[in-house]
Amino acid sequence: MEKCGIYLGCNIPFRAPDIEHSFYKVFPALGMEIVDMEGATCCPAWGTAPSFDIDTWLAVSGRNITIAEDKNVDIMTGCNSCFGVMSEAKHLIDHDPARKKTVDKNLALIDRKYKGDSEIYHVSHVLYKNIGIEKIRENVKYTLKQLKIAVQPGCHILWPSEVMAVKEKNSFFPTILKELCEVLGAEVPHYSKLNACCGMGAMRSTDQVRSIGLVKEKLVNMKEEIAPDMIVTTCSSCYLQFDGAQKILKEKGEIDFEIPVFYYTQLLALCMGFDPKNVAAISETPRDAIIQKIQSEARLLN
Repeated sequence: MEKCGIYLGCNIPFRAPDIEHSFYKVFPALGMEIVDMEGATCCPAWGTAPSFDIDTWLAVSGRNITIAEDKNVDIMTGCNSCFGVMSEAKHLIDHDPARKKTVDKNLALIDRKYKGDSEIYHVSHVLYKNIGIEKIRENVKYTLKQLKIAVQPGCHILWPSEVMAVKEKNSFFPTILKELCEVLGAEVPHYSKLNACCGMGAMRSTDQVRSIGLVKEKLVNMKEEIAPDMIVTTCSSCYLQFDGAQKILKEKGEIDFEIPVFYYTQLLALCMGFDPKNVAAISETPRDAIIQKIQSEARLLN
């Protein structure tokens, strides 16, 4: 059985623990052992250390990577920001001798040493590259046939692609999440604002009006161009933005519709037959109706 060190980040365990539960259901069932990274800290996120002190950032990210190295595993994270931060940190440490020297000096203070042995992967990369589409297909019990999905890959999983262990063929036309949804039987059409930012992250903290405006643009674009039954993402920040902002926009009278939102492994867990009370229990935009539709007897594959 393959192994991967799980790096949860902040949003998933604190704000969407059912996404975390979906990891622990889906991956072992698909033959991937999840190894906990005890002692891991903040990645540290964009807007914190990476914005004011590169060496501090690299020391913190480097320390997190050494935890995986000690366990002889690669890192898998379900947060796009964590993935982007640690991927860039690894790239800098591995390719800049001066930075590497400073990281080694800082880590020596806590009796750690960066070796560069562990790769940084996103949850979607592990599903797509390590486990594979066919293995997923073999383990699905429910089909999403006749359902339509709007995918939201998110920003930090796409750029800068040169620092990533796994890359899209074309970051401007990403297909990994699309293919992962299609193997579940869904239709996944393109929409024109696919790569537009959802407005989460620092913008949501500093300018909520503009942040909510960006996600509104995406929601309206999805609704008008493809009318999806659900939104599916592999970014925890995008998930929280799309799920929470719809309630705000409806209360303000700025939209008159709702589109259920899922993190991909939640949807996959449902299609594999896991209890929604464990893997898709928390949301602000209602999901009960679409979950019932997914799990109805008429949608059984076998």
